Amino acid sequence: MRLSPLVPCAVLLLAARAEPPRLPAAPPVVHPNDNLTPAGALAGGTLELHLVAQPARWQPEADDGPGIVVAALGEEGGAPSIPAPLVRVRLGTRIRATVRNALPDSTLVVHGLSPAGDSLVIPPGQTRETGFVPAASGTYLYWATRGTEGPAARGGAEEEQLAGALVVDPPEGVAPDRVWVINIWSDPGDTTVSPRRPRGSVLAINGRSWPHTERVEAALGDSVRWRWVNASRRPHPMHLHGFYYRMMARGGALADTVIPPGQQRLTVTEVMRARTTMALAFAPDRPGNWLFHCHLIYHVLPSLRGDIASAAGAPEPHHAPGDHMAGLVLGFHVPNTRGWSGPPRIGTRTLRLLALEEPRPGSLHGVRMGFAVDSGRGPGATAPDPAAPLLVLHRGQPTDIRVVNRLAEPTAIHWHGIELESWSDGVAGWSGSGLTVAPMIAPGDSFTARLTLPRTGTFIYHTHFNDDRQLLAGMYGPIVVLPPRARFDPATDHVFVAGIEAAADGREALLVNGSRAGGTLRFRAGRAHRLRFINITPAHFVRITWARDTTPLEWRPAAKDGADLPAGQTALRPGRTVLGLGQAEDYLVTPAPGTYRLLLQRAARREPEAIYTVEVR
Repeated sequence: MRLSPLVPCAVLLLAARAEPPRLPAAPPVVHPNDNLTPAGALAGGTLELHLVAQPARWQPEADDGPGIVVAALGEEGGAPSIPAPLVRVRLGTRIRATVRNALPDSTLVVHGLSPAGDSLVIPPGQTRETGFVPAASGTYLYWATRGTEGPAARGGAEEEQLAGALVVDPPEGVAPDRVWVINIWSDPGDTTVSPRRPRGSVLAINGRSWPHTERVEAALGDSVRWRWVNASRRPHPMHLHGFYYRMMARGGALADTVIPPGQQRLTVTEVMRARTTMALAFAPDRPGNWLFHCHLIYHVLPSLRGDIASAAGAPEPHHAPGDHMAGLVLGFHVPNTRGWSGPPRIGTRTLRLLALEEPRPGSLHGVRMGFAVDSGRGPGATAPDPAAPLLVLHRGQPTDIRVVNRLAEPTAIHWHGIELESWSDGVAGWSGSGLTVAPMIAPGDSFTARLTLPRTGTFIYHTHFNDDRQLLAGMYGPIVVLPPRARFDPATDHVFVAGIEAAADGREALLVNGSRAGGTLRFRAGRAHRLRFINITPAHFVRITWARDTTPLEWRPAAKDGADLPAGQTALRPGRTVLGLGQAEDYLVTPAPGTYRLLLQRAARREPEAIYTVEVR
């Protein structure tokens, strides 16, 4: 059910005559808001909330780290904060808020704190008041944008730090949870698709950028409940390492949709669209260090670290284990309080995976990287497989995959979507626990990942080191996990892996299974075919269409990220989807004889880029 949280109430708008404020000589310092303490004062069923927008110095890495002067919201008489102060009430509470604009040169437009989606327009030096009663419990957000008066006009900039969470709890209360807010600030530039970073940028979770984001501790076996607020105007595919999370609700500023328990699907990567919210839960049943992060690589680049005051980022490539991520990353630790040990490793299968490279004139980095599976017979491959090599594994069978690094630089391999031990997760300098953390794989060295696959499905392996270099060069591949003793049948089981090839001039091309061209596929009529799609591009949504001529046909959704979909989500539907970054989706088709088309393209493109002709006989 979709509900609006706001009902009109007696709304009073006050325009206080005041002189425009002046920029302070020493702006106050932003307080990183952990969203543990609600703002305002509650009395007689009404929350009194008094906010002020003012210039402030934001230091997202550390109290003595680099900073930038931004506009920030805070409570009157208190420090400005990023995210903006948490507004959290129980259903039935009336919220009465005043907002004062202490920015010297900008009109402030406030959204999400007024009935029915109305906005508050506040000139410099003035105050507005509003009142409303939330109509439904859920996770929402409020935010402000700056107008175009004077030098504050910043065409192309992202100023999404003027935003915070608004949480409405049911009257009986809720189980303990945490609230996390994504905020972005940047000079003109596009933080979504450009590897050429803008002059300065900050991407933060609760006011901090990795590795300075809060380190969370979660109890082994307990239920972890998080509310996430994307306060930016960018999409963020949020990926959890090592575990599945259950989607409980999706919403935004004006509505929240509670997902019925029987329809709460499992996922490892969920796309949060601009200014949306989600509520999720998961149960960490394995100890160690884990990550939750945006899978858009330009939002976790190490060059984001410390570059907010100038274009001078850290040198690349980054060869230290602690230096290969920044930005929208949250780390959490699960202590081994119950003497956990991994599943028994009886009858272990072993695989040898070679990380290889070869010259690639005209490419962005002048090299193509990738993998080859070593059969153990003969000298082995010396160049990467042109197509991302498929690893076929079996549920319940312990499998050791030895990754041998024959690149000229370090690497680390993440087993995306796989429920595994932390040591093998593939984040150099982090995976593991305490002082025992996994190393990067140095050139000429190797690392053995210990996997025991608890479920069948479609998964990914890919680099988790120097992603902007290695992922664009081809360091990824698919995994298909089958039931015990089942055999992979390429006649009815079809895997499509979408990646990106980047040229030295900055142009990019969509690759599917290592090729730009598409091709001809031959299906057997009257048989069920499983189409497995993977998007491991750095920054592109991929549109996929199953059609006859130009008309989409029907297919049956089967799984997402390796997890079977709830029964209510597997009905036949038109054969088109937009696949988010770091996601895998499976569909079933049983085509009659004829000729069909399977089309793949970057979602921003008008025309298909990879066209497959499917002949069914």
